[in-house]
Amino acid sequence: MITFLSAVFLLLTGFFLYSRIIERVFRINTKRLTPAYALTDGVDYIPMKTGRVYLIQLLNIAGLGPIFGALMGAVWGPKVYLWIVFGTIFGGGVHDYLSGMISIRNNGRSVAEISGQYLGNKVRTVMRLFSVVLLILIGINFSVGPAALINNLTPEWFGVNFWLALILFYYFLATFLPVDKLIGTLYPFFGLTLIVMALGIAGALIVHSPHPMPELTFETLYQTHPNELPVWAMMFVTVACGAVSGFHATQSPIMARCLQNEKYGRVVFYGAMVTEGIIALIWAAAGVTFYENTALLSEALTNDGAGSVVYTISTTLLGTTGGVLAMIGVIICPITSGDTALRSARLTIADWFRFDQKKAGKRLLIAVPVLIITALGGQLPFEVMWRYFSWSNQVLAMIVLWTGAAYLHKNGYPPIASLTAALPATFMSAVVATYILQAKEGFGLSTTISYPVGVIFALICFGVYYFKIVQKSSVKY
Repeated sequence: MITFLSAVFLLLTGFFLYSRIIERVFRINTKRLTPAYALTDGVDYIPMKTGRVYLIQLLNIAGLGPIFGALMGAVWGPKVYLWIVFGTIFGGGVHDYLSGMISIRNNGRSVAEISGQYLGNKVRTVMRLFSVVLLILIGINFSVGPAALINNLTPEWFGVNFWLALILFYYFLATFLPVDKLIGTLYPFFGLTLIVMALGIAGALIVHSPHPMPELTFETLYQTHPNELPVWAMMFVTVACGAVSGFHATQSPIMARCLQNEKYGRVVFYGAMVTEGIIALIWAAAGVTFYENTALLSEALTNDGAGSVVYTISTTLLGTTGGVLAMIGVIICPITSGDTALRSARLTIADWFRFDQKKAGKRLLIAVPVLIITALGGQLPFEVMWRYFSWSNQVLAMIVLWTGAAYLHKNGYPPIASLTAALPATFMSAVVATYILQAKEGFGLSTTISYPVGVIFALICFGVYYFKIVQKSSVKY
Protein backbone atom coordinates (compact mmCIF):
# COMPACT_ATOMS: atom_id res chain seq x y z
CA MET A 1 0.00 0.00 0.00
CA ILE A 2 2.91 2.36 0.72
CA THR A 3 4.12 2.01 -2.88
CA PHE A 4 0.68 2.75 -4.30
CA LEU A 5 0.07 5.80 -2.10
CA SER A 6 3.59 7.08 -2.82
CA ALA A 7 2.92 6.73 -6.55
CA VAL A 8 -0.29 8.77 -6.24
CA PHE A 9 1.60 11.42 -4.25
CA LEU A 10 4.32 11.63 -6.92
CA LEU A 11 1.75 12.09 -9.68
CA LEU A 12 0.09 14.93 -7.81
CA THR A 13 3.48 16.49 -7.07
CA GLY A 14 4.35 16.24 -10.75
CA PHE A 15 1.25 18.25 -11.61
CA PHE A 16 1.81 20.97 -9.03
CA LEU A 17 5.55 21.32 -9.70
CA TYR A 18 6.71 20.01 -13.08
CA SER A 19 3.66 21.22 -15.01
CA ARG A 20 4.48 24.76 -13.87
CA ILE A 21 8.01 24.34 -15.22
CA ILE A 22 6.62 23.26 -18.58
CA GLU A 23 4.19 26.19 -18.53
CA ARG A 24 7.10 28.58 -17.95
CA VAL A 25 9.09 26.92 -20.71
CA PHE A 26 6.20 27.47 -23.10
CA ARG A 27 5.76 31.13 -22.10
CA ILE A 28 2.00 31.47 -22.13
CA ASN A 29 0.40 34.72 -23.24
CA THR A 30 -2.75 35.43 -21.23
CA LYS A 31 -3.61 38.42 -23.44
CA ARG A 32 -3.54 36.45 -26.69
CA LEU A 33 -6.93 35.76 -28.27
CA THR A 34 -7.55 32.01 -28.40
CA PRO A 35 -9.11 30.27 -31.45
CA ALA A 36 -12.34 29.81 -29.48
CA TYR A 37 -12.92 33.56 -29.80
CA ALA A 38 -10.94 34.37 -32.92
CA LEU A 39 -12.60 31.69 -35.08
CA THR A 40 -15.97 31.05 -33.40
CA ASP A 41 -18.20 29.06 -35.79
CA GLY A 42 -20.85 27.47 -33.56
CA VAL A 43 -19.70 23.94 -34.46
CA ASP A 44 -16.08 23.23 -33.49
CA TYR A 45 -14.85 26.64 -32.29
CA ILE A 46 -16.95 27.45 -29.21
CA PRO A 47 -15.70 29.07 -25.96
CA MET A 48 -16.45 26.88 -22.93
CA LYS A 49 -15.73 27.14 -19.20
CA THR A 50 -12.45 25.63 -18.00
CA GLY A 51 -13.97 22.98 -15.71
CA ARG A 52 -16.16 21.78 -18.53
CA VAL A 53 -13.24 21.69 -20.96
CA TYR A 54 -11.10 19.77 -18.45
CA LEU A 55 -13.74 17.05 -17.94
CA ILE A 56 -14.29 16.75 -21.69
CA GLN A 57 -10.54 16.47 -22.29
CA LEU A 58 -10.29 13.79 -19.58
CA LEU A 59 -13.02 11.72 -21.17
CA ASN A 60 -11.56 12.30 -24.63
CA ILE A 61 -8.23 10.79 -23.63
CA ALA A 62 -9.25 8.24 -20.96
CA GLY A 63 -10.29 5.33 -23.13
CA LEU A 64 -9.63 1.65 -22.52
CA GLY A 65 -5.88 2.31 -22.24
CA PRO A 66 -5.67 3.35 -18.57
CA ILE A 67 -7.94 0.42 -17.66
CA PHE A 68 -7.26 -2.50 -19.98
CA GLY A 69 -3.69 -1.38 -20.71
CA ALA A 70 -2.92 -0.90 -17.01
CA LEU A 71 -4.29 -4.35 -16.17
CA MET A 72 -2.20 -5.95 -18.91
CA GLY A 73 0.82 -3.97 -17.75
CA ALA A 74 0.22 -5.18 -14.18
CA VAL A 75 1.19 -8.68 -15.33
CA TRP A 76 4.81 -7.46 -14.97
CA GLY A 77 4.08 -6.69 -11.32
CA PRO A 78 4.35 -3.45 -9.28
CA LYS A 79 7.16 -2.14 -11.50
CA VAL A 80 4.39 -0.94 -13.80
CA TYR A 81 3.83 1.87 -11.25
CA LEU A 82 7.20 3.37 -12.22
CA TRP A 83 6.26 3.70 -15.88
CA ILE A 84 2.83 5.13 -15.10
CA VAL A 85 4.24 7.72 -12.69
CA PHE A 86 7.38 8.89 -14.47
CA GLY A 87 5.93 8.35 -17.94
CA THR A 88 2.98 10.58 -17.04
CA ILE A 89 5.05 13.36 -15.44
CA PHE A 90 7.92 13.64 -17.90
CA GLY A 91 6.34 12.17 -21.04
CA GLY A 92 2.56 12.14 -21.18
CA GLY A 93 1.99 15.45 -19.40
CA VAL A 94 4.56 17.25 -21.57
CA HIS A 95 3.18 15.59 -24.70
CA ASP A 96 -0.42 16.56 -23.94
CA TYR A 97 0.39 20.10 -22.84
CA LEU A 98 2.54 20.90 -25.86
CA SER A 99 0.16 19.34 -28.37
CA GLY A 100 -2.74 21.35 -26.93
CA MET A 101 -0.90 24.65 -26.58
CA ILE A 102 0.81 24.45 -29.98
CA SER A 103 -2.61 23.78 -31.51
CA ILE A 104 -3.94 26.91 -29.78
CA ARG A 105 -1.05 28.91 -31.24
CA ASN A 106 -1.95 27.53 -34.68
CA ASN A 107 -5.70 28.22 -34.76
CA GLY A 108 -6.69 24.83 -33.36
CA ARG A 109 -5.21 22.91 -36.26
CA SER A 110 -4.95 19.12 -36.10
CA VAL A 111 -1.78 17.31 -35.05
CA ALA A 112 -0.94 16.23 -38.61
CA GLU A 113 -0.85 19.81 -39.88
CA ILE A 114 1.16 20.99 -36.88
CA SER A 115 3.73 18.20 -37.26
CA GLY A 116 4.15 19.02 -40.91
CA GLN A 117 4.64 22.70 -40.14
CA TYR A 118 7.55 22.04 -37.77
CA LEU A 119 9.03 18.79 -39.11
CA GLY A 120 8.44 19.18 -42.87
CA ASN A 121 5.95 18.29 -45.58
CA LYS A 122 6.98 14.63 -45.74
CA VAL A 123 6.10 14.25 -42.08
CA ARG A 124 2.82 16.08 -42.73
CA THR A 125 1.84 13.54 -45.39
CA VAL A 126 2.77 10.59 -43.20
CA MET A 127 0.98 12.05 -40.19
CA ARG A 128 -2.20 12.76 -42.12
CA LEU A 129 -2.50 9.13 -43.15
CA PHE A 130 -1.16 7.74 -39.89
CA SER A 131 -3.39 9.80 -37.60
CA VAL A 132 -6.57 9.08 -39.56
CA VAL A 133 -5.84 5.34 -39.54
CA LEU A 134 -5.04 5.46 -35.81
CA LEU A 135 -8.23 7.38 -35.01
CA ILE A 136 -10.37 4.89 -36.90
CA LEU A 137 -8.57 2.03 -35.13
CA ILE A 138 -9.47 3.70 -31.85
CA GLY A 139 -13.07 4.09 -32.98
CA ILE A 140 -13.10 0.36 -33.71
CA ASN A 141 -11.45 -0.66 -30.43
CA PHE A 142 -13.57 1.69 -28.36
CA SER A 143 -16.83 0.49 -29.87
CA VAL A 144 -16.25 -3.27 -29.74
CA GLY A 145 -14.78 -3.13 -26.20
CA PRO A 146 -17.64 -1.29 -24.48
CA ALA A 147 -20.24 -3.25 -26.47
CA ALA A 148 -18.83 -6.44 -24.92
CA LEU A 149 -18.82 -4.85 -21.46
CA ILE A 150 -22.45 -3.70 -21.75
CA ASN A 151 -23.39 -7.17 -22.98
CA ASN A 152 -22.12 -8.57 -19.65
CA LEU A 153 -24.64 -6.40 -17.78
CA THR A 154 -27.72 -6.99 -19.94
CA PRO A 155 -29.92 -9.95 -20.97
CA GLU A 156 -28.24 -12.30 -23.46
CA TRP A 157 -30.90 -11.83 -26.13
CA PHE A 158 -29.66 -8.29 -26.81
CA GLY A 159 -26.28 -9.54 -28.02
CA VAL A 160 -23.03 -7.69 -28.64
CA ASN A 161 -23.98 -6.61 -32.18
CA PHE A 162 -27.06 -4.74 -30.92
CA TRP A 163 -24.98 -2.68 -28.51
CA LEU A 164 -22.29 -2.18 -31.14
CA ALA A 165 -24.85 -0.74 -33.56
CA LEU A 166 -26.24 1.56 -30.86
CA ILE A 167 -22.76 2.82 -29.94
CA LEU A 168 -21.92 3.49 -33.59
CA PHE A 169 -25.13 5.51 -33.99
CA TYR A 170 -24.15 7.57 -30.97
CA TYR A 171 -20.68 8.00 -32.49
CA PHE A 172 -22.26 9.42 -35.61
CA LEU A 173 -24.18 12.02 -33.62
CA ALA A 174 -21.10 12.97 -31.56
CA THR A 175 -19.00 13.27 -34.71
CA PHE A 176 -21.54 15.39 -36.56
CA LEU A 177 -23.20 17.69 -33.99
CA PRO A 178 -21.65 20.92 -32.60
CA VAL A 179 -19.18 20.19 -29.79
CA ASP A 180 -21.24 21.97 -27.12
CA LYS A 181 -24.37 19.89 -27.74
CA LEU A 182 -24.02 16.17 -27.08
CA ILE A 183 -20.37 16.16 -25.97
CA GLY A 184 -20.48 19.42 -24.06
CA THR A 185 -23.71 18.47 -22.29
CA LEU A 186 -23.01 14.86 -21.28
CA TYR A 187 -19.26 14.81 -20.68
CA PRO A 188 -19.05 16.91 -17.50
CA PHE A 189 -21.46 14.52 -15.77
CA PHE A 190 -19.73 11.44 -17.21
CA GLY A 191 -16.34 12.83 -16.17
CA LEU A 192 -17.38 13.18 -12.56
CA THR A 193 -18.86 9.67 -12.67
CA LEU A 194 -15.60 8.25 -13.99
CA ILE A 195 -13.55 9.92 -11.24
CA VAL A 196 -15.95 8.77 -8.49
CA MET A 197 -15.92 5.17 -9.76
CA ALA A 198 -12.11 5.05 -9.95
CA LEU A 199 -11.91 6.40 -6.40
CA GLY A 200 -14.40 3.73 -5.35
CA ILE A 201 -12.13 0.96 -6.63
CA ALA A 202 -9.11 2.59 -4.95
CA GLY A 203 -10.95 2.92 -1.64
CA ALA A 204 -12.07 -0.70 -1.75
CA LEU A 205 -8.50 -1.86 -2.43
CA ILE A 206 -7.24 0.07 0.59
CA VAL A 207 -10.07 -0.87 2.99
CA HIS A 208 -10.97 -4.48 2.22
CA SER A 209 -8.78 -5.94 -0.50
CA PRO A 210 -8.85 -9.77 -0.68
CA HIS A 211 -5.04 -9.79 -0.72
CA PRO A 212 -2.30 -7.48 0.56
CA MET A 213 -1.28 -4.79 -1.90
CA PRO A 214 2.20 -5.75 -3.24
CA GLU A 215 5.05 -3.34 -2.61
CA LEU A 216 7.82 -2.43 -5.03
CA THR A 217 10.93 -4.27 -3.79
CA PHE A 218 14.09 -5.58 -5.42
CA GLU A 219 12.32 -8.90 -5.80
CA THR A 220 9.23 -7.47 -7.54
CA LEU A 221 11.39 -5.05 -9.55
CA TYR A 222 13.12 -8.00 -11.21
CA GLN A 223 9.96 -10.09 -11.41
CA THR A 224 9.47 -11.55 -14.90
CA HIS A 225 6.36 -11.80 -17.02
CA PRO A 226 4.58 -15.21 -16.65
CA ASN A 227 4.94 -15.69 -20.41
CA GLU A 228 8.52 -14.41 -20.32
CA LEU A 229 7.74 -11.29 -22.34
CA PRO A 230 10.53 -8.70 -21.91
CA VAL A 231 9.64 -5.66 -19.85
CA TRP A 232 11.53 -3.49 -22.36
CA ALA A 233 9.79 -2.39 -24.47
CA MET A 234 6.66 -4.56 -24.18
CA MET A 235 5.34 -3.02 -20.96
CA PHE A 236 5.86 0.53 -22.22
CA VAL A 237 3.64 -0.08 -25.22
CA THR A 238 1.10 -2.30 -23.44
CA VAL A 239 0.14 0.35 -20.87
CA ALA A 240 -0.26 2.88 -23.73
CA CYS A 241 -2.70 5.63 -22.66
CA GLY A 242 -1.90 5.30 -18.96
CA ALA A 243 1.50 6.98 -19.31
CA VAL A 244 2.26 8.34 -22.79
CA SER A 245 -0.26 8.32 -25.62
CA GLY A 246 -0.14 9.79 -29.11
CA PHE A 247 -3.92 9.52 -29.27
CA HIS A 248 -4.12 12.41 -26.82
CA ALA A 249 -2.49 14.71 -29.38
CA THR A 250 -5.38 14.03 -31.75
CA GLN A 251 -7.84 15.04 -29.01
CA SER A 252 -6.10 18.16 -27.73
CA PRO A 253 -7.01 20.26 -30.83
CA ILE A 254 -10.72 19.61 -30.13
CA MET A 255 -10.42 21.38 -26.79
CA ALA A 256 -7.83 23.85 -28.11
CA ARG A 257 -10.73 25.25 -30.14
CA CYS A 258 -12.78 25.78 -26.96
CA LEU A 259 -10.27 27.04 -24.36
CA GLN A 260 -10.93 30.61 -23.25
CA ASN A 261 -7.39 31.55 -22.20
CA GLU A 262 -3.89 30.10 -22.50
CA LYS A 263 -3.47 30.16 -18.70
CA TYR A 264 -5.99 27.30 -18.43
CA GLY A 265 -3.94 24.98 -20.63
CA ARG A 266 -1.94 23.56 -17.72
CA VAL A 267 -5.08 22.35 -15.92
CA VAL A 268 -6.85 21.11 -19.03
CA PHE A 269 -4.02 19.35 -20.89
CA TYR A 270 -1.40 18.44 -18.29
CA GLY A 271 -4.01 18.07 -15.53
CA ALA A 272 -6.20 15.67 -17.51
CA MET A 273 -3.13 13.51 -18.25
CA VAL A 274 -2.23 13.31 -14.56
CA THR A 275 -5.82 12.37 -13.74
CA GLU A 276 -5.67 9.61 -16.32
CA GLY A 277 -2.36 8.47 -14.85
CA ILE A 278 -4.03 8.13 -11.45
CA ILE A 279 -6.86 6.10 -13.01
CA ALA A 280 -4.28 3.84 -14.66
CA LEU A 281 -2.44 3.52 -11.35
CA ILE A 282 -5.65 2.44 -9.60
CA TRP A 283 -6.38 -0.27 -12.15
CA ALA A 284 -2.76 -1.46 -12.19
CA ALA A 285 -2.97 -1.71 -8.39
CA ALA A 286 -6.23 -3.63 -8.73
CA GLY A 287 -4.53 -6.05 -11.12
CA VAL A 288 -1.49 -6.76 -8.96
CA THR A 289 -3.57 -6.94 -5.77
CA PHE A 290 -6.82 -8.74 -6.62
CA TYR A 291 -5.13 -11.89 -7.90
CA GLU A 292 -2.69 -13.79 -5.69
CA ASN A 293 0.06 -13.53 -8.29
CA THR A 294 0.68 -12.20 -11.76
CA ALA A 295 0.43 -15.66 -13.28
CA LEU A 296 -3.24 -15.87 -12.23
CA LEU A 297 -3.85 -12.35 -13.57
CA SER A 298 -2.26 -13.30 -16.88
CA GLU A 299 -4.35 -16.46 -17.05
CA ALA A 300 -7.56 -14.53 -16.37
CA LEU A 301 -6.74 -11.92 -19.03
CA THR A 302 -5.92 -14.64 -21.57
CA ASN A 303 -8.86 -16.94 -20.89
CA ASP A 304 -11.62 -14.50 -19.92
CA GLY A 305 -10.55 -11.22 -21.50
CA ALA A 306 -9.85 -7.84 -19.95
CA GLY A 307 -13.56 -6.94 -19.86
CA SER A 308 -14.40 -9.94 -17.71
CA VAL A 309 -11.45 -9.21 -15.41
CA VAL A 310 -12.73 -5.65 -14.90
CA TYR A 311 -16.22 -6.98 -14.17
CA THR A 312 -14.93 -9.54 -11.67
CA ILE A 313 -12.77 -7.02 -9.82
CA SER A 314 -15.56 -4.43 -9.70
CA THR A 315 -18.31 -6.73 -8.44
CA THR A 316 -16.05 -8.42 -5.89
CA LEU A 317 -14.67 -5.21 -4.40
CA LEU A 318 -17.83 -3.10 -4.51
CA GLY A 319 -20.65 -5.64 -4.45
CA THR A 320 -23.30 -6.07 -7.14
CA THR A 321 -24.64 -2.50 -7.10
CA GLY A 322 -21.25 -0.88 -6.68
CA GLY A 323 -19.80 -3.20 -9.30
CA VAL A 324 -22.44 -2.24 -11.84
CA LEU A 325 -21.83 1.45 -11.13
CA ALA A 326 -18.08 0.93 -11.51
CA MET A 327 -18.66 -0.91 -14.77
CA ILE A 328 -20.76 2.00 -16.02
CA GLY A 329 -17.77 4.25 -15.34
CA VAL A 330 -15.53 1.82 -17.23
CA ILE A 331 -17.96 1.69 -20.14
CA ILE A 332 -18.21 5.48 -20.32
CA CYS A 333 -14.42 5.73 -20.58
CA PRO A 334 -13.92 4.10 -23.99
CA ILE A 335 -17.18 5.36 -25.50
CA THR A 336 -16.31 8.96 -24.71
CA SER A 337 -12.93 8.48 -26.37
CA GLY A 338 -14.23 6.57 -29.36
CA ASP A 339 -16.69 9.28 -30.34
CA THR A 340 -14.14 12.09 -30.13
CA ALA A 341 -11.60 9.91 -31.96
CA LEU A 342 -13.97 9.83 -34.93
CA ARG A 343 -14.73 13.52 -34.47
CA SER A 344 -10.99 14.17 -34.57
CA ALA A 345 -10.76 12.04 -37.73
CA ARG A 346 -13.35 14.33 -39.30
CA LEU A 347 -11.40 17.43 -38.27
CA THR A 348 -8.10 15.96 -39.47
CA ILE A 349 -9.54 15.15 -42.89
CA ALA A 350 -11.23 18.58 -43.02
CA ASP A 351 -7.91 20.32 -42.27
CA TRP A 352 -6.21 18.12 -44.84
CA PHE A 353 -8.57 18.98 -47.69
CA ARG A 354 -9.54 22.40 -46.31
CA PHE A 355 -13.23 21.57 -46.02
CA ASP A 356 -15.16 24.20 -44.10
CA GLN A 357 -17.10 22.31 -41.43
CA LYS A 358 -19.66 24.96 -40.57
CA LYS A 359 -22.18 23.56 -43.06
CA ALA A 360 -23.86 20.25 -42.18
CA GLY A 361 -23.52 18.85 -45.70
CA LYS A 362 -19.73 19.07 -45.68
CA ARG A 363 -19.57 17.46 -42.25
CA LEU A 364 -21.69 14.58 -43.53
CA LEU A 365 -19.34 14.04 -46.49
CA ILE A 366 -16.62 13.08 -44.02
CA ALA A 367 -18.57 11.68 -41.05
CA VAL A 368 -20.56 9.04 -42.97
CA PRO A 369 -17.60 7.28 -44.68
CA VAL A 370 -15.63 7.33 -41.41
CA LEU A 371 -18.50 5.61 -39.57
CA ILE A 372 -18.91 3.00 -42.31
CA ILE A 373 -15.22 2.06 -42.18
CA THR A 374 -15.41 1.88 -38.38
CA ALA A 375 -18.43 -0.42 -38.52
CA LEU A 376 -16.69 -2.77 -40.95
CA GLY A 377 -13.51 -2.80 -38.85
CA GLY A 378 -15.53 -3.78 -35.80
CA GLN A 379 -15.82 -7.28 -37.21
CA LEU A 380 -12.07 -7.89 -36.74
CA PRO A 381 -10.73 -9.62 -33.58
CA PHE A 382 -10.37 -7.11 -30.72
CA GLU A 383 -7.04 -8.52 -29.52
CA VAL A 384 -5.46 -8.03 -32.95
CA MET A 385 -6.78 -4.49 -33.29
CA TRP A 386 -5.57 -3.58 -29.78
CA ARG A 387 -1.98 -4.70 -30.45
CA TYR A 388 -1.71 -2.62 -33.60
CA PHE A 389 -3.42 0.33 -31.95
CA SER A 390 -1.00 0.28 -28.99
CA TRP A 391 2.12 0.41 -31.14
CA SER A 392 0.81 2.97 -33.64
CA ASN A 393 -0.35 5.04 -30.67
CA GLN A 394 3.19 5.22 -29.28
CA VAL A 395 4.67 5.99 -32.69
CA LEU A 396 2.37 8.99 -32.90
CA ALA A 397 3.45 10.06 -29.40
CA MET A 398 7.08 9.91 -30.51
CA ILE A 399 6.42 12.13 -33.54
CA VAL A 400 4.39 14.64 -31.50
CA LEU A 401 7.14 14.95 -28.89
CA TRP A 402 9.69 15.61 -31.64
CA THR A 403 7.24 18.20 -33.02
CA GLY A 404 7.10 19.84 -29.60
CA ALA A 405 10.89 19.97 -29.41
CA ALA A 406 11.11 21.50 -32.90
CA TYR A 407 8.42 24.05 -32.05
CA LEU A 408 10.21 25.17 -28.90
CA HIS A 409 13.48 25.59 -30.76
CA LYS A 410 12.09 27.30 -33.85
CA ASN A 411 10.21 29.80 -31.73
CA GLY A 412 13.31 31.05 -29.96
CA TYR A 413 13.35 28.86 -26.89
CA PRO A 414 16.88 27.88 -25.75
CA PRO A 415 18.07 24.28 -26.33
CA ILE A 416 17.74 23.45 -22.63
CA ALA A 417 14.01 24.23 -22.88
CA SER A 418 13.49 22.10 -25.97
CA LEU A 419 15.09 19.15 -24.12
CA THR A 420 11.91 18.89 -22.01
CA ALA A 421 10.35 17.46 -25.18
CA ALA A 422 13.44 16.12 -26.98
CA LEU A 423 14.48 13.76 -24.16
CA PRO A 424 11.10 11.98 -23.81
CA ALA A 425 10.94 11.94 -27.63
CA THR A 426 14.28 10.12 -27.71
CA PHE A 427 13.04 7.67 -25.09
CA MET A 428 9.85 6.94 -27.03
CA SER A 429 11.88 6.50 -30.21
CA ALA A 430 13.77 3.67 -28.49
CA VAL A 431 10.49 2.20 -27.23
CA VAL A 432 8.70 2.02 -30.58
CA ALA A 433 11.74 0.74 -32.49
CA THR A 434 12.49 -1.96 -29.91
CA TYR A 435 8.87 -3.07 -29.68
CA ILE A 436 8.24 -3.54 -33.39
CA LEU A 437 11.51 -5.45 -33.75
CA GLN A 438 10.75 -7.91 -30.93
CA ALA A 439 6.93 -8.23 -30.99
CA LYS A 440 5.28 -11.17 -32.72
CA GLU A 441 3.11 -8.76 -34.72
CA GLY A 442 6.38 -7.12 -35.80
CA PHE A 443 9.65 -8.84 -36.74
CA GLY A 444 9.86 -11.25 -33.82
CA LEU A 445 13.61 -10.72 -33.30
CA SER A 446 15.50 -11.58 -30.12
CA THR A 447 16.30 -8.97 -27.49
CA THR A 448 19.99 -9.25 -28.32
CA ILE A 449 19.12 -7.60 -31.63
CA SER A 450 16.10 -5.45 -30.77
CA TYR A 451 17.65 -3.76 -27.71
CA PRO A 452 20.79 -2.30 -29.31
CA VAL A 453 19.03 -1.47 -32.60
CA GLY A 454 16.30 0.36 -30.65
CA VAL A 455 18.90 2.44 -28.82
CA ILE A 456 20.75 3.19 -32.05
CA PHE A 457 17.49 4.30 -33.71
CA ALA A 458 16.77 6.65 -30.80
CA LEU A 459 20.26 8.17 -31.01
CA ILE A 460 19.87 8.64 -34.76
CA CYS A 461 16.56 10.45 -34.18
CA PHE A 462 18.19 12.76 -31.64
CA GLY A 463 21.09 13.35 -34.03
CA VAL A 464 18.76 14.24 -36.89
CA TYR A 465 16.85 16.62 -34.62
CA TYR A 466 20.05 18.29 -33.43
CA PHE A 467 21.84 18.67 -36.76
CA LYS A 468 18.81 19.31 -38.99
CA ILE A 469 16.85 21.60 -36.67
CA VAL A 470 19.07 22.95 -33.90
CA GLN A 471 22.38 23.39 -35.74
CA LYS A 472 20.89 24.64 -39.02
CA SER A 473 18.52 27.07 -37.34
CA SER A 474 19.19 30.78 -37.46
CA VAL A 475 17.25 31.36 -34.22
CA LYS A 476 18.97 33.69 -31.76
CA TYR A 477 18.36 33.27 -28.05
